[in-house]
Amino acid sequence: MSRIGRNPILIPQGVTVTVDNSVVKVKGPKGELFVELRPEITAKVEGSTLTVTPKIDTKDTSAFWGLTRALIANMVKGVSEGFEKKLELVGVGYRAKASSGGVSLTLGFSHPVEFLAPQGIVFEVPDTQNISIKGADKQLVGQTAAKIRALRKPEPYKGKGIKYFGEKVRRKAGKSGKV
Repeated sequence: MSRIGRNPILIPQGVTVTVDNSVVKVKGPKGELFVELRPEITAKVEGSTLTVTPKIDTKDTSAFWGLTRALIANMVKGVSEGFEKKLELVGVGYRAKASSGGVSLTLGFSHPVEFLAPQGIVFEVPDTQNISIKGADKQLVGQTAAKIRALRKPEPYKGKGIKYFGEKVRRKAGKSGKV
């Protein structure tokens, strides 16, 4: 029995959830998202709550039950509030600048790196050292942040690179001098 899957999902004002066969569609002020249910799982909207229940009992049903409930809950939160990831650029000459349809990054390469925003993602660059990634789809926001971070991961000696806001970079000791 899944402890997460058992919990009902509260649907806030301004968000509509429809269940058609095996597709759950969530529409709100920040966008529209959908997920296709596995054959073992069903979903039902009752008033302002959505409940996810298992249809068939297999070995993996409770795992899929909790997963499906979490995915739908994230979709409801995404279309009502949205998700955000913040990145920091650390290092001399590392800069970010908003460009048309994306962000332009100067990361110590011989050329600036142009990163285009996927559909549903908005970049905000409050200053040259910070990037804010916003969107309704939690998975897409996290994936976009990970792709940008992978362009120049923080290195362990000086800590230069792109890191998540608040991330602690584990530093290593450099070379020890002659004694």
